[in-house]
Amino acid sequence: MERITSRKNPYIMRLRALGSDAAARAASGETALDGMKLLGEALASGAEVTGVLCAEGAEVPEGLECRTYCAPSELVSYASPVKNSPGPVFSVRLPEIAAPASPRSALVLENIQDPGNVGTMIRTANALGIDAVILCGDCAGRSSPRCVRASMGAAFRQYVLECSVPELGGIIEAMGLTLYGAALTDSARDVRALRLERAAVAIGNEGHGLSPELMSLCAGALIIPMRPGSESLNAAAAAAVLMWEMARARL
Repeated sequence: MERITSRKNPYIMRLRALGSDAAARAASGETALDGMKLLGEALASGAEVTGVLCAEGAEVPEGLECRTYCAPSELVSYASPVKNSPGPVFSVRLPEIAAPASPRSALVLENIQDPGNVGTMIRTANALGIDAVILCGDCAGRSSPRCVRASMGAAFRQYVLECSVPELGGIIEAMGLTLYGAALTDSARDVRALRLERAAVAIGNEGHGLSPELMSLCAGALIIPMRPGSESLNAAAAAAVLMWEMARARL
C-alpha cells in the first residue's frame, strides 16, 4: 500500500477532479465515491474499481484488485466528494448494463438537474422493476457522485440511457413503448384511467415541466390527482407514484 502525504499527489488530484468535474468523469469513464457501502456495491456489481484511498490505520477492504493508498484522515476528507468523509474514497467505472431484450416500462427524465433527485429516481426504478431510465436533455449524469450516492448503489444495477430529445422518439419506438408526459394541461388524463402497460412516462424539470418538443413525442398527457390547492409534487415523488402505476400494470 502506498502512503500519500501531499494534496498534490496525482491520485488525490484525480479523485478531486472526478468528484467535481463532469468533463473529467466523461473523459476517463470513472467517478469518485465514498464509503464502505458503495464500495461493497461496486465490487458486488462487477464494476471496475481503479483505486482505493483509506485513512491511516483503517482496515483495508478485502477482494481488491487495484492500487490501494493510505493517507492522514484530513487528506482523505480533502479527496472525498462528501464532507467529513470516513472513507474509503475510491475511483470506479460504472458497469455497462445490457439493454433489456423486451422492455415493458421506462422512465424518461428531462432536464432534471439535481443529481440527488436523479439518483433517488434511479433507486426507485430499480426497486420497482422499471426496465429503463432515460436521461434526456440537460439532466444530471448517472456518474455524478451525488447521483450514485442517492441511488444507494442502484446506479450499479439499473439500465440507464442518456440521449437528446430528438433521439428520444426513435428510442421509444424501438422499445415498442407508448410515451406519456406528466403535465398539468387541460387535456391531461387521470393516471388511474390509464393502464400503463408497455409504457414510458416522462417527468420534466420542476420549474418548467416538460418541453414542448418532448410533449410532441407523447401519445398524451397524464396527471396525478391531488387535493385542490396542491400545486404539484416533487419530481422524485411524482416519479415514484407513476412508476408504481407502471409496476402495478405489469403485475
